[in-house]
Parts: sequence; C-alpha cells; structure tokens
Amino acid sequence: MSSPGGTPEPTGTGDEAGTDAVFTAMLEDSAEDLYDSAPCGYLSTLMDGTIAKINKTLLDWLGLERESVVGRTRFADLLTIGGKLYHETHFAPLLRMQGEVRGIALELRTAEGGRLPVLLSSQVKYGGAGQPLLIRTTVSDASDRRAYEMELLRRRQQAEQARAEAERERAAAERERAAAEEARRTAEADRKRLADALAVLQKSLLPDTLPNLPGMEAAVYYHTASPDRLGGDFYDLFPVGANTWAFFLGDVCGKGPQAAALTSLTRYTLRAAAHHDPEPVAALTTLNAVLHERYTAGGDPRYCTCVFGVLQPGPDGRTTVRLASGGHPPALILRADGRADFLTTPGGLLVGVLADAPFTAAGTTLAPGDTLLLYTDGLTEARTGPARESLYGEEALLAFAAAQAPATPREVIKALTGLLDGFGEGLDDDTALLALGVPATPAPIRPGTNHTR
Repeated sequence: MSSPGGTPEPTGTGDEAGTDAVFTAMLEDSAEDLYDSAPCGYLSTLMDGTIAKINKTLLDWLGLERESVVGRTRFADLLTIGGKLYHETHFAPLLRMQGEVRGIALELRTAEGGRLPVLLSSQVKYGGAGQPLLIRTTVSDASDRRAYEMELLRRRQQAEQARAEAERERAAAERERAAAEEARRTAEADRKRLADALAVLQKSLLPDTLPNLPGMEAAVYYHTASPDRLGGDFYDLFPVGANTWAFFLGDVCGKGPQAAALTSLTRYTLRAAAHHDPEPVAALTTLNAVLHERYTAGGDPRYCTCVFGVLQPGPDGRTTVRLASGGHPPALILRADGRADFLTTPGGLLVGVLADAPFTAAGTTLAPGDTLLLYTDGLTEARTGPARESLYGEEALLAFAAAQAPATPREVIKALTGLLDGFGEGLDDDTALLALGVPATPAPIRPGTNHTR
C-alpha cells in the first residue's frame, strides 16, 4: 500500500511497525560501508601486487593509513621476510596457474614491527577477453587460532618431554635394576666362594672322622653359627699308646681368621704334647706355655677353654678316664642306671692367660652303658624364652641329660642335635659335642660316627 504521495507505508501497526522500520534502516548500509567495516580484511591489487584498494578493517589491524598504502605499496611488502619468500615461490605461482588460492597461513607486519598471523584467500578477476585484471584477497585474523595451535604445540612438546623423561627414568631404573641384579649375583657368588673356602678351612681344623675306639663308642656333632665366619670350637680323639686314647674339646676366644690360627695352634700343640706326655695336666700346662708365649707375652692376649683327657679301656669292660680342664664347662656323665651328673674338675684357669696356670686332674670310670659328654658353651649359653633373654644353662642341660639316660653316644648326640635345632635363632654361637661311651653289651668294632653341620 502507498500513500497518495507515493511513499511506502509500513505494514502493521504499533510496535510491529516500529520494529520493521529499525530493521529496514539496518539493512540500508551501503556496499562501500559493508566492504570497509567488514569483520575481515579486504584488499585488491594489480597483477604486479600494487595495492589498489584496502578496507579499514585491515588498515586498523596493521596500524597503517590508506594514503600511505594505496598505489604506493605492494602486497608482498606487507608480509614478513619468510612470508615474502613463500609468496614469491609458492603463493604467486599457484595463483597465476589456478586463478585462486585458499586458506594460506602467513604473517603480516604491523606498523609497530609486530606480527599478525592471518589466513589468506585470493582470487584473480578477469576481463571480458579473459585477460587478468586484478587480484582480490580476503584476510582473516588467525591470532586466536595461532595461539591455540601454539598452545597445542606447547602441550605436545611437554607431553613429548614428559614421555622422554619417563623413558629415560625407565631406562635408568632398568640399568639400576640390572646393575643391582649383577651386584647381587656377584655378591652371591662371592659369598658362596667365601663359604666354600671357609668350609674347607674349617674342615682342616677338625678331624674328618673319629677313629675306631676298641671296646668303646664315640660320636661327635659340630654346629657352625655362621657359614660366613670361621668357628673357634675344636675337638679331637687319637691314640697315644697301645691301650691309651687321648681326647680334647675346647673353644678359643674370638672368631674369624685369628680364631682359626689360634685353633690350629691349640689343636696341634695338644696332639704333640699328648704324644710326649699324655697326662692331662702336663698337656694343658704345655698348651698354656705355648699360648702365653705366642700371644699374651707379646701384648696380644689370646686364650682358650679346654678339656683334655685320656681313656684306658680295661679287660673287665670298664674304662678309666683321667681329665683336666682349663676354664671349660664340666663334663657330663650319663650312667647306665639312669642318673646324670657333672664330673667336677676343680681349679683350672683359662689356658694362655697366665704364665704359670695351675691345672688339676680328675678321674672317673665308665662302666658298660655309661656315656661321657663334652660340650662347648654354645649349648649352655643358647638364648631361650619368648624374648630370647634367658640362657639355657647347666641345670637345664643336666635335667635334659637325666631324661635321656641311659643312652649311647649316638643317642645322646641325636637328642642334643634336636635340642639345638629347637633353639632356632637363639643358638648364635658355635657348638661342639663329643660323646664317649662304653657299650652296655659287647658290639662289633665300627668306625666312630662323625656328624658335622
């Protein structure tokens, strides 16, 4: 509908008419205004790149004035150095061949020397005869996109660095594990070689087997507290005459190689002394003189405890025993009638401490069924109780022996072996056991039994 003067009238009435008028006014922007104020940059260039037209949006982004650009500047001059190189080698050749290029990422230089990341799309305008006239280019601000890409790149680099660091740590951990495993194998091999060497050396300090003792039985047991350390306990049984046998059992001070040297000297000194004079007091006196001269007199006091004795089996089946002790626990006798008693040896100092140490002999007779037991203090000093605070002691040993009597040497050693095993970690010292007995009934002569652990 039109008014008489020909002016269009708005349709509708009231608020609807006002809204239509505002909307119509907004749509009346000129094409030039739409070009100049567009949300993206526009420019047109001649075929040689000279800028013929550029919108205000792009000028504002770059901080340039229209008068200083139009007709005076080539498009390539707006690019960074790297952008110029890309424009000459890729962008311009593609545009000439294809007539258009789209979505090319480059950077423009601002008037203040900054860089503006953009996306370019260009198209050649041709004349009626097909000749190229100018190039139209659309410029989109890619700052946010570039920031997003840079953030993605940074995160990717961080992830790569974290992965590389984790890989390095894994490789380092693997190397450490391999080194630790190699060190463990080496240490285990070293421990085994040491244990083998110590076992050979320990064996050289003890008799391989007990000799055949006519008319008697003998059994022995040796417990080593640590396979990595030489023990200091020793024993021996050997003939010194046609019908006389010597025996000894003892414990040297200390552990390790020095204790082994002392053990070796003690054992061979006693054997030599017994062949010279088998009397117990004489043998211990000789040993005392040797140890005192070798160690204590030179300022390195070393000593041992020791029981030395001789056996003389009689034609009536009874065996006479004479012995002397140098600071050693008393021998224990299990009788055939079920009793068990200590054989007290009065006096007797540690062997090797004093130049003139007094020793006193004691004696007894072993009847058929009797057994004489010698032991080192590893047995009586084994720690017992829930907290391992109590020592087993001689009274407990006497009660245990009484519960076993009567018993042969083999039976006594077997029972005591079970007792020692029951101590577990409470048995932390070497322990030597030597049992000598007269059979209750005549038995074939057999080699003595030797148990060593």
